[in-house]
Amino acid sequence: MRRVKIVVSGRVQGVYFRLFTQNKAKHLAITGTVQNLPDGRVEIYAEADPLMIEKFIKWCNKGPVTARVDTIEVTDLEPEFSYQSFDII
Repeated sequence: MRRVKIVVSGRVQGVYFRLFTQNKAKHLAITGTVQNLPDGRVEIYAEADPLMIEKFIKWCNKGPVTARVDTIEVTDLEPEFSYQSFDII
């Protein structure tokens, strides 16, 4: 298992980024959370098989067509196995 924190910058709020992220995570069998940050970025915690996490990170670099991703920051964390689903906060 691999767990990451992903922070996405750009035009990522008000464009359904969290919903698209949740749908992509469910499609890849990823658990975790996604939330808007007060500074306009989106923060994601994701946990899954390393291959699925890599696919998810690749998707986060582009995001949905409604968004414009400028940068993403990926931080590896220790797996927690505490998520049961992928939720929008």
